[in-house]
Parts: sequence; structure tokens; C-alpha cells
Amino acid sequence: MSKRVVIAEDEAIIRLDLREMLEDEGYVVVAETGRGDEAVELARQHQPEVCIFDIQMPGRDGLDAAREVAGDRTSAVLILTAFSKRDLISEARDAGVLSYLVKPFQREELVSAIEVAWGRFTEMRELEDTVESLEEKLETRKAVERAKGLLMDDFQLSEQDAFEFIRSTAMANRAKMRDIAQQIVDGLLTP
Repeated sequence: MSKRVVIAEDEAIIRLDLREMLEDEGYVVVAETGRGDEAVELARQHQPEVCIFDIQMPGRDGLDAAREVAGDRTSAVLILTAFSKRDLISEARDAGVLSYLVKPFQREELVSAIEVAWGRFTEMRELEDTVESLEEKLETRKAVERAKGLLMDDFQLSEQDAFEFIRSTAMANRAKMRDIAQQIVDGLLTP
């Protein structure tokens, strides 16, 4: 599947060159603008895989736009600039930029920068999904342990019987064990 791209570059000639290079490489340019404020709106509207932002643009600078788009966690962000100052690179990284390209650049450098940004973005998404899944499992375990404790204390069930009650009730009701455990803790469900 071709990656969809939003371009935000205030110099029309560079924007045109970018579009041509990207399309020649199989990317799909879904939107382009010369303004930073429009870049954020276009990114939200089109939900591309990659956004390429110039740093200096009218309306809003590229780092500010990048910070907002990166915060939405929907697109990988790559910054284009004519400057390669170390503090600018640090600021871009802190804004959530995943790749950095200094003008003028070659087609191979552009493709490489996009693929680096996309690779980092997908790794971050996978890590966030893993963390979310682990947090959900931890919360479920805590709820089940609380419910088991109540069942053991209030109804003199063994730990195994308390667990089995929660598990079988969840299965019978096609519910999550966490939800059944919460009902027990809330006093809404008893054996």
C-alpha cells in the first residue's frame, strides 16, 4: 500500500519538486499547502501516514505544527529545513518529529527520511499498544483480586472457587472478567 503524504512547504517550487519526487517513488500526495496553520488542518482531515513540514512557514511555523500533529498520534512527521543547527534538531525531536531533512536534498535522502520516520512511528504505536494492553491486564488482575478477596471473606469460598465463579460468570454473560469483578466489588453480584 502506498503511503499517503501531506506536504507543507511555503516555497512553491520546492513543494512542486517534493510532490513530483514523492509521486515518482509511489507515494500519494493527498494535500499540500504553503502555510503551517493549514498543515495541521490538512493532516487532521486526511490522516496521512506521513507529514512533511518546512520549519519556516507563514501562519504557523513547522515545529509548532509538527508538535500538534505528532501529539495527535496519527501521522509520522518529517521536518524540512535549510538549517542544520544542533539546537534546532533537538527542538524538532522534542516536538515529536521523527526524521529531519536538510535542503537541498536528493531523492534517495527524501525516501530514506520518510522510511525512517514511518519506521519510528510504527514502533512507537506498537509500544503504546503494548503498554495499553499491559495496563488493561493489570487493572483486570487488580479488580479480580479484590473481588476474589470479597468472595472469600463474605461467602467463605476458596480462592480457586472464587476465581472460578468470576470466570464462569464472565463466560456465561459474555462479559469481561474485570466487569464481573467490579459488579462483585460494587455489591451487585453474589454467588
